[in-house]
Amino acid sequence: MARDLPLSNGKLLINFDSSYRVRDVFFPSVGQENHTGGQLCRTGVWVDGAFAWLDTPDWERDLNYRPESLVTEVVLRHNGLGIQITFNDAVDFDRNLFLRRATFTNLTQGTKHIRLFFHYDIHIYGLGIGDTVYYDPQTQAVIAYKGRRYFIIGGGNGDTSHISSWATGQAEMRSLEGTWRDAEDGELSGNPIAQGSIDATIGIHFDLPSLGQAKAYHWLGAGQSLDEVKLLDGLVHERGPDSFIDRTEAYWHAWINKETVDFGPLPTHLSDLYKRSILVMRTHVDSGGGIIASTDWDITGYNRDTYCYVWPRDAALCAIAFSNAGYSETAREFFRFCQRVVTRQGYFHHKYGPLGDVASSWHPFVDKYGNAQVPIQEDETGLVLYALQKHYERWRDIEFVTPLYRRIIKNGADFMVGYRHKATGLPGPSYDLWEERWGIHTFTVAAVWAGLQAAAFFTRIFNEHDASRRYLQAADEIRAAARANLYDKELNRFIRGLQINRDGSFTKDVALDSSISAVFKLGMFAAGDSAVASTMEALKLWCTTPLGGIARYEGDTYFRMGDTPQEVPGNPWLISTFWLAQYYIDKAQTSSELQPALELLQWAANHALPSGVFPEQYHPVSGVPLSVSPLIWSHAEMVLTMQRYMQKYRELDTNLRSHP
Repeated sequence: MARDLPLSNGKLLINFDSSYRVRDVFFPSVGQENHTGGQLCRTGVWVDGAFAWLDTPDWERDLNYRPESLVTEVVLRHNGLGIQITFNDAVDFDRNLFLRRATFTNLTQGTKHIRLFFHYDIHIYGLGIGDTVYYDPQTQAVIAYKGRRYFIIGGGNGDTSHISSWATGQAEMRSLEGTWRDAEDGELSGNPIAQGSIDATIGIHFDLPSLGQAKAYHWLGAGQSLDEVKLLDGLVHERGPDSFIDRTEAYWHAWINKETVDFGPLPTHLSDLYKRSILVMRTHVDSGGGIIASTDWDITGYNRDTYCYVWPRDAALCAIAFSNAGYSETAREFFRFCQRVVTRQGYFHHKYGPLGDVASSWHPFVDKYGNAQVPIQEDETGLVLYALQKHYERWRDIEFVTPLYRRIIKNGADFMVGYRHKATGLPGPSYDLWEERWGIHTFTVAAVWAGLQAAAFFTRIFNEHDASRRYLQAADEIRAAARANLYDKELNRFIRGLQINRDGSFTKDVALDSSISAVFKLGMFAAGDSAVASTMEALKLWCTTPLGGIARYEGDTYFRMGDTPQEVPGNPWLISTFWLAQYYIDKAQTSSELQPALELLQWAANHALPSGVFPEQYHPVSGVPLSVSPLIWSHAEMVLTMQRYMQKYRELDTNLRSHP
């Protein structure tokens, strides 16, 4: 189920799903240590003897954020109970505090007696073994702990700053469902302590005046010691939960508006979505600099693994989007992360954990013939250098680049120069960007070319002209080899790549694949080049359903559902759709020729979740998000597309003014 509302400060990340249930509590790194294990954490309301969990169909739900912030604005209405609730949720921008403000409105005459319940299914360190949870009389809150992880669960109403009731218990063992069941009669047991596989529920009791309003609050503090979480709880008592929620809204409003952006003719809803995409991207930036692909834990049901990793490719494109948008330090922290994790040979591993550890992989160290191979995606090496050049061109921060120069730029470029396919002169074989095929792929070739161009750019700055000439020569050879070996004259287009055979020969892979867009996207060939134009014209990957959108490649089976029409090439991907929009932008010669790109941006906006969140892909008929949501790469491509659009519009407008 999609994660509609991520909230984060770089250390504590909270995810709500589309039914407005807390599903993920990551701490102390974004994407690492999910202390709920992705299980359901429920919120429920008891009103004068009647009870409803907030995820039941009786509620009308509008899940959104406050404008230009990372504070939610969730409105729920239950006509049967005669109430409306507006929730404002926030992860404090500085402290590791998750806070929830619930404003109740009585829709009927007569005072209502309300009990609001917050439940947590606790799996500290993601295990659900050997945890302890207890009621603490000193703080009048519930505390859960194991090892170096502590969580304090507090709350209060508008008059008191402590919980009214509680229950601790065991769950997911024997026949025990959890303390959430205890809430359904409006009464919690008050059990003081539990250990093992545990959960906890707290209650906030108050009266709701006739046709009036009342507020209730809940907070969760996370720390690495008991003293730390008690200090957090004390700060909430001292300052009040409103102060933390309101200051967090103010912080993010200032952050997203730090630079004035000229959106030109773009409609307001697209400029709003641009800002929302940057904010959603920011929720997945770990305090250590890693940019996490997605924290949607439900993907574990597919392959017992997650997207909670740093893919240098995805993250490099995100870094470009951040740099262009004015968030230089966010990009710098990612490049510092890259400096810590890059191998001494100059290439990057498949992916990394938030702390820089080499992550799980399915890329073998031998090929299908039993020969040793380097299990990498070489596009990731090229794209990091390419992103670093784009960052420097925006900020000219030579002092920042200097310590990265030898380890990332020189070593990376030397690796790319040396790792070549002798028969063609192209980059050596590696895994493609979709992580499925071993060979020489057009996307990878374009990324390596762009990375070598970047290395030549930097070596010129550092007066290493011999190195610069060597990198440019390799880039020129690769570009020429791409024209000779990856452009098929009979098909009149670039192909996806080359499959390497046992004897060293190769077989052309001519499948239609949106990743071929890299030939113009990364600058190896101009969008106006006839070979690029014929290639993009040939990429017939539009989904032939009312939903539309561009498939990743023909015959894509990843998350393809059994009810998908046979003629659909694959599920529509936002990334692929944005690439087509970028092509229309790059080749436009007049402002009117930007219209197809604008229509694709509008398509993406129409299919975003109400909160503005983008998934990886959609079901081609129902439009239901598939795989993970949010996918930060989808948001990055949205931002990059709009940045490309705005830049091209300004160029065309300037030319028109200069030559009326």
